[in-house]
Amino acid sequence: MSPVRNPYKKPAKMEPEWQLKLYVAGHTAKSLAALKNLQTVCETHLAGRYHIEVIDLLVNPRLAAGDQILAVPTLVRKVPQPIRKIIGDLSNEERVLVGLDVVPIGKTAP
Repeated sequence: MSPVRNPYKKPAKMEPEWQLKLYVAGHTAKSLAALKNLQTVCETHLAGRYHIEVIDLLVNPRLAAGDQILAVPTLVRKVPQPIRKIIGDLSNEERVLVGLDVVPIGKTAP
């Protein structure tokens, strides 16, 4: 017997497969470069499957404690688990892919 779909229930909203937080401190060259580099990597390898939240610690310094941020810019991968962190301007695409555990386009997972 197959399950019966409730016609009055709204379909669950799909959450992005990758939820990323980028911690920055103002609009410095390093912070802007990190965001640009992250967007490039995500559009190339995770198109349509990611959400980036940028957190400026000059505006909200208390938010650094939640993810134990000690340096900026820092990228935190919240989802998928486990949580992973990468510090720096994210200019080395290979390092970012390895840090996020993303299989590059055109390659297969081992």
